[in-house]
Amino acid sequence: MQVVQLQTPINDDVIKGLAIGDQIEINGKILCGRDAVLPKIVDLILNDTLHTIDVSLKGTVIFHTAVSPAGIGPTTSNKVEIESSIPVLSKAGVKLHLGKGAVGTDTVLALHEYHSAFAVTPPTSALFTDKMISKRVAAFPEEGMEALYEIEVKGFPAIIASVNGKTIFSDD
Repeated sequence: MQVVQLQTPINDDVIKGLAIGDQIEINGKILCGRDAVLPKIVDLILNDTLHTIDVSLKGTVIFHTAVSPAGIGPTTSNKVEIESSIPVLSKAGVKLHLGKGAVGTDTVLALHEYHSAFAVTPPTSALFTDKMISKRVAAFPEEGMEALYEIEVKGFPAIIASVNGKTIFSDD
């Protein structure tokens, strides 16, 4: 099977060309955040104050993870704080959400509506850390390893789990 190479930022045409089950490798900058920080980003979007942090969501990838000295690895994406952020973040320009676990039907529909996708990653912290070129705290440093990080990656692997209104998590 051919691996699809994705370069950030990602546009709508790239998302339209993906199918569930596609193996991807991401190159470029991605954001890392989980249940402590994603609701804060949603609040900034809803209050029209996203400009107060040094982050652009247009075409970006968000990896549901913390960044610790031990490395990076996916957290469960269907936690309420994370999954409820996906529609708002997608509408604001996020094109790819990375994590683990199934996401619900409403989330799959929101991903489709906003031309975004969800990809699952294997829980292999050592592999992911090896793919990280650089990292910086982008916002909310008070959250420590759960702050919003921007990392640069090369050859970061994932599998498309939900895109274009379809999902691997149902029998449909």
